[in-house]
Parts: sequence; C-alpha cells; structure tokens
Amino acid sequence: MNDDLKQPSTIFSLLQQRKEQQAFRTLKLDYPTIDFSSNDYLGFSTQGILHREINKLDSSIKIGSTGSRLISGNSSLYQELEQTIAIFHQSESALIFNSGYDANLGLLSSVPQKGDLILSDELIHASLIDGIRLSYATYYKFKHNSLEALEALLIRHKEAFNEVYIVVESVYSMDGDCAPLKEYVLLCKKYNAHLIVDEAHAIGVFGMQGKGLCNDLQIEKDCFARIYTYGKAMGCHGASVVGSSALKDFLINFSRSFIYTTAMPEHSLLAIQAAYQLLQSTQQITELKNNIAYFNSKITVSSSFIESVSSIHCKIVSGNQQVQTLEDTCWKHNLFVKSIKSPTVKATQERIRICLHAFNTQQEIDLLLIFLV
Repeated sequence: MNDDLKQPSTIFSLLQQRKEQQAFRTLKLDYPTIDFSSNDYLGFSTQGILHREINKLDSSIKIGSTGSRLISGNSSLYQELEQTIAIFHQSESALIFNSGYDANLGLLSSVPQKGDLILSDELIHASLIDGIRLSYATYYKFKHNSLEALEALLIRHKEAFNEVYIVVESVYSMDGDCAPLKEYVLLCKKYNAHLIVDEAHAIGVFGMQGKGLCNDLQIEKDCFARIYTYGKAMGCHGASVVGSSALKDFLINFSRSFIYTTAMPEHSLLAIQAAYQLLQSTQQITELKNNIAYFNSKITVSSSFIESVSSIHCKIVSGNQQVQTLEDTCWKHNLFVKSIKSPTVKATQERIRICLHAFNTQQEIDLLLIFLV
C-alpha cells in the first residue's frame, strides 16, 4: 500500500469490523477437488462438455466485439441467438445482457417508473435489489414465499400506484427452495400486477429440456419478464431478459446496463448457443435429478437442512465461527463446500451451502453427509 496516499478511516474501521464478526472475505485458489460448491450443476463447464460442443460451431469468430451493440458491437449472431432463446423459452422476444447482474440491474432500474410500485420477496438476489434501488418506483418487501403477506400489500397499496410489479426468484440462491409461482400468477391476475421471475437457478434443472420452473409449471406466458442467467447450469456467461417485443425495445432504449457497455464477443455468444443445444440433448439433467433425489433420501429437514428439490441444499449452522469450522473440516477431507455467513444471511441463519451436480457420485454424497448429518 502507498503510505503517502491517505486512506479514508472508514475503510479500516469497516474491514476491522468484518474481521471481528468472522465475516472477512478473501479470494482463494486452492479448492478441494470434490465439488459441492460451484454453480456448474450439469458439468457443462468443468467436465469439458461445453468446450466440445463449441468446437463443433463456427471457429471464424472475432475475439473482441469493438463496442456497444448500439454502436459497432451488434451482429447477425446476436440476433439469431436472441430469436433462438425467445423460441426456446416460448416468448415473443429476448435481449442478451453481459451477465445476470447486468440483466437484473438493467430491467429493474429502467422499467418501473415514478408512481409505480414494486413488491419483492425479502430474499431476492442482490442484483435485483440493486436494480430496484436505482428505480424511481416505491418499493416494499414481503415475507419469503408468503402469499398472505404479498396479498396484504396489494390490497393496501394497489390503488395508490399506476403499475405494480412483483419480483421473485423461481429458485432461491441461498435456501434452494422454490417460489409458489402458480399462486403468484393468480394474484397478478386478480390485482392487475406484472410478474417478474429470475430463473437463474432453475434453468437446466427444472422443466422440459431444462427450460426452467416457469416452463415446468406452464406459466411462461403469464410472466411480464423472465431472466435466464447462463453462468450457472449453462456453464458459460451472460444472461437474457425474455418478454414482449415492446419490453425488448424499451430495454434497448432505456436500460443503462445494456446501452453503456461493450457487447460480449462472439465466442461468448457461441458458448450460449452451444449450451442451448446441449440442453436439448444432454443426459446430464437426468443425472442431476437422480443425485438430488438420492441426497434428499439421505437427509431430513429436522436435521437442520432446509427443504429443497433444487440443486441447492443448505444446512443451518448458527454462528459465523461455527459454520467456518464445519467448512474447514470438509475442506480437510477434500470436500468443496462453502459457509455462508452473516451479514450475507441473517444472524443465526448461517449455513453450509451445498450445490449438487450431475457429475457427483453417490460415494461423494455419502462422504459429504458423514460430516453434515
């Protein structure tokens, strides 16, 4: 550190506070090799499956995109891929963003206007929260997955606002549980609200050919917007917002995280294209579902596990120090799991977060559960 350059005192005090709370974050490289932590649920990335599929596609591609899509970065590949995504997800249109964070930020910060109302589940992802905070709409949270709490807010506030948006995830990244999406659709119809669903942890896991939970429940056409993130089960990078053609036009014109950023290079687009092709032919989805069923057959919710039928499973271990100790024990036995500490989750809700994959063996799952059950 340059001692001649004075640092704000708040930097040191807040960092020290994190250390005292046993919540100080650092970057690591030497991960255990038995993976129960990455979001690569189908193994498209780490098992080389996606790389082989990409090599079957056109290799005469540009390394850089040269600019934003509104200047020089657009291409026929972008437009063809967006059409493919829209058809796959049974939507009128799709718009690709550079990441799931960019997609959520761009959608929520631009679409809801002053005089509108946003009602969101209290456990939505940080990127959705940040997008909402950047909008000019009024914002209220409701208790996680509570239809009663949501309806109470709709009854209390709907007459005072122009448009109402309900923002949820189909599968929650910290608990691994699913939202009651069918019931949300009914509330939206009853109170003339617009449903926005983040499918980041559902694509590749639920639905026909891994199309997501909205597909599994057959409510795709009842959603105002859906977000599909490609850095998880798809094994690559980027995201798309699917919805109406009017929504796509609006985002192109008003979404700052789309307008003011360099477009993704063609190699990234080919990776997304290859991942969608794999979803339509892979056996990895079946293998993943078998591992989820096997894991659930070996645990009980009463043993501090949160009930889940997704790839994400969590064991509550109250206290930052206690959950870190359990993570350290697993790492010593070559098991890659991560402890999630407060303030990322509420105090007393610290947990070991487990991600199941298609490539995990039953022997690996059994070994993990020796330390968790």
